[in-house]
Formats: sequence, C-alpha cells, structure tokens
Amino acid sequence: MLNRITNINEIIERGSLPRHIAIIMDGNGRWARKRLMPRTMGHRAGMGSLKEVVKACDELKISVLTVYAFSTENWKRPDSEVQFLMKLLVEFLHKELNELHENDVRIKIIGDYSVLNQECQDEIRRALATTCNNQGLLFNIALNYGARAEMVEAIKKIVDGVISGEISRDSICENTVASFLYTGGVPDPDLLIRTAGELRLSNFLLWQLAYTELWVTTRLWPDFTREDLFAAIRDYQQRDRRFGALTDLEKDDKSV
Repeated sequence: MLNRITNINEIIERGSLPRHIAIIMDGNGRWARKRLMPRTMGHRAGMGSLKEVVKACDELKISVLTVYAFSTENWKRPDSEVQFLMKLLVEFLHKELNELHENDVRIKIIGDYSVLNQECQDEIRRALATTCNNQGLLFNIALNYGARAEMVEAIKKIVDGVISGEISRDSICENTVASFLYTGGVPDPDLLIRTAGELRLSNFLLWQLAYTELWVTTRLWPDFTREDLFAAIRDYQQRDRRFGALTDLEKDDKSV
C-alpha cells in the first residue's frame, strides 16, 4: 500500500504528472445509506470532495480535470433525486464560481445540457461566459453525458461534412473522429480514477480512455480526499506507459 502523501511539492518532485485526470465519482448513495441518511445527503457530501479535488488539481497545475457528474442513464433514477442533483449543480456553480474564476479555472460542459431546466441552463451559461478566457485548469463537467451518444453525434457531423464536401471520405482518420467529440482539441485522459470499488467504465469517455491508466479505490466519493488523489497520481508515476510498444529492456532482449 502506498504511503500517504500530503505535500504538493513531494508529488511534483517524484516524476511526471498526468496532464488530464478523469474521475467517475461513485458511492454517494452508499455513503448516505451507511449513515442512515437520504441519498441526497450523499450527493451533497460529495460536493465537498469535488471542491477539494479541483483545488488540488489547480495547485498541481494539472491541465485538465474531467468529472462524471450526471450520465444519460441517470435519468432512470427517481425524479426527486434527479431534481435534487440539478439543484445541487446550480448551488455548486453559484457558490464556487467566483473562487474558480479567481484561480483562472475554465469551466466546460461536456454533454447535452440543453434538456436541463432553465435555471440550470442559465447558471451553466453564466459559468461558461465568466471563465471562457481563463488559462488555468480546464474543468470539464460531464453532464447528461454518454460516450455512445457522443460518438453517434460525432459520426453524424462527419457524415454531414462528407455530404457537404467539407470532408473527404478518404481523409477520415482517428484524429478526425476525436476532433468532433466533446473533448476535441483536449488531450485524452492519462489517468482515470474510479471510487467505490466499481470495475467498469459506465459509458464514460469510451473513445478517449483507450490508453488511459486506471486507478480504482474502494473509498466512497464523499470520503475521497486530496491525499487519495495524490496516492492515485503517485501510482500513475510508477507505471510504465508503453502505448503498445516495447520497453528499452524488451527491445534489448535477443531471446524474443
């Protein structure tokens, strides 16, 4: 088990940092159930962890943080819980926007937020407009997001481009597809963190996670701290990312 690391400089000095961290924030409901509380209280507690992680990523000078806030599948939850999540989003943006803006954080929404209620849309547009010129951490909030829907929309746009003559069929490559995703122009995640011990991707960034390092913890999201983030990064720093190639040692091994 990794030693607990609390010092930002210690993390920076240990090696290369991930440019892009993605997080599936899971376990809010279980956290609340263990305390005999309504599920909504778990979601509220999880907002505290989110604020702490955003601040830590900003201090580490991580380029991009993408969090899975609300999936296209989450509409299947009880209406009361969905409405609470929407109100919590408005509350988070309203309370934290000034501090995020002061710290040069740029907010971006990935997903279709046009179907959300008007209050949510207004708060989102205010956050986007306020931070659009910031140059620090890019904070992606995946909202009403599903990776399969994202890819379907990208394919439709590419087809439209081919029909209009703006895109040549033979010129279509992986870079073309990537450019039409919500994350177009942003480096793919280097590290994916998933809490609550779940071992699946849950329709999250399926294209972008092709070569991402995965780190899973049994800790429930409301209990997740900056020290847990540092532990994930430290583990990432110890990995050998080969992207399908051989290590120098394997290249020198004549027995292969």
